[in-house]
Amino acid sequence: MSARLLLPLLAATALTVPTVADDHAAAWRLFIADHTRPVVTALDLETGDALATFQLASPATLYATDGVVVAVQGAGNQISAIDSGIAVDDHGDHGDITISDPELIDAVLTGEKPAHFVEHGSKAAMFFDGSGLISLFNAQQWAHEGKLAATQLDSGTSHHGVAIPWGAHTLTSSANADDEKKPRIGLNILDADGNLVGDTHVCPDLHGEATSGNMAIIGCSDGVLIASGSGEPQITKLSYDGLPAGKSTTFLGGVGMQYFLGNYGADKVAIIDPTEAAPFRLVDLPTRRVHFAIDPAQPKFAYIFTEDGQLNQLDIVSGKITQSLAVTEPYSMDGEWSLPRPRIAVAGKVVAVSDPNAGEVHLIDIASFTATRSIPVAGAPYNIVAVGGSGSVH
Repeated sequence: MSARLLLPLLAATALTVPTVADDHAAAWRLFIADHTRPVVTALDLETGDALATFQLASPATLYATDGVVVAVQGAGNQISAIDSGIAVDDHGDHGDITISDPELIDAVLTGEKPAHFVEHGSKAAMFFDGSGLISLFNAQQWAHEGKLAATQLDSGTSHHGVAIPWGAHTLTSSANADDEKKPRIGLNILDADGNLVGDTHVCPDLHGEATSGNMAIIGCSDGVLIASGSGEPQITKLSYDGLPAGKSTTFLGGVGMQYFLGNYGADKVAIIDPTEAAPFRLVDLPTRRVHFAIDPAQPKFAYIFTEDGQLNQLDIVSGKITQSLAVTEPYSMDGEWSLPRPRIAVAGKVVAVSDPNAGEVHLIDIASFTATRSIPVAGAPYNIVAVGGSGSVH
């Protein structure tokens, strides 16, 4: 793939900025949701101390964005915001870091069966499967000012869907309202008032999305849709023609380099560069994939946890697994998809791996690719995100 560097993309998992001030500080925090209890724990990465425990309405899926942790509680029909307590203010030639206590924000967003949270630009979109409604809002304003001003759009019918903010437009999944199973059939573009723009873009079994720079990807059973451009998004399709049987249903978007990483079947991942003549490169894994994450600070690396208990480092440029490390006991992918299995997050120079069966979070030093220590966490630590960075302290 071509390693085109983008303008710096400020990621919630990598807020590191240059500094020239007298005092310099760095801080990283891990936020961990329990598998069965409605609890999120905030840990200090350096000390391993629990900074706070937040009670929610139900077990949560966590997302991190610009110092804010969004906790989606599907069974609790609500979404909560947690101010991580770490903020970096960019001044161009340096950044200032402010460190305070993490805080659960009182205002919550409610709706029937919230599922996918997606942020692009200054907007976030929350899709509610139970109603097909979409809420658009600013996550930073919500967390830092306690104000939740959401605009609501309608996708057309309830279904397991997704929405992506795109400037004044919103991309959203479309489903067959006449079928009781509500199969997803395509992608619609809505204007600011929720009106359909153009025709539905065919995308059978639509599932999975990610953004990277000025592009978005959406998974279909027969290929992927790529959204690009300013103003009204332009949609193109990349077919799976010529690839072995399979499809991508989960994606990550590159930070620092423009690419997408998706699963492809159970034991492969696909590196996708929409600008290349051959946009898909498949990478075989040693065993089936459990979870994966990209490295915002070192853009050419991603990390894949496989069911044999190994953490694998993937070089995006070469398309090869360069290092592997046994971290946990094996976690088979047989059985229900919702069983407790490890999740990973990148925190600066460390990869954190939750281990729900052991009740621990394992820390792996990226430079040496060795396990340095484990932090005990009560219950079954499951979903995990990292928030942090460095900057000047005045």
